[in-house]
Amino acid sequence: MQSISVHDLHAGRERPLIDVREEHEFAAGHVPGAVNLPMSTLGEHLDELPGEPFDVICQLGGRSARVVEALTARGHDATNVEGGTGDWIAAGYDVES
Repeated sequence: MQSISVHDLHAGRERPLIDVREEHEFAAGHVPGAVNLPMSTLGEHLDELPGEPFDVICQLGGRSARVVEALTARGHDATNVEGGTGDWIAAGYDVES
């Protein structure tokens, strides 16, 4: 599985970012530019995934890792953001809410 750190993400990647946390988690604060597609309903929204390579983030990195594994098996070029939004916030990076 492909993975990057929040520092790699912050350094600038020209890729869409999918946040798989639940809507209330996303609303409380997320990485700027992230699009919310909750893991619990992702199967219903597969047609909304980018056609190009993209990154996947959650709160700590566990849910996003499972999503990346499943999507990679389906042929998507997805990369997990290790440490998730928790590490992003701990690093002092900006969040949107």
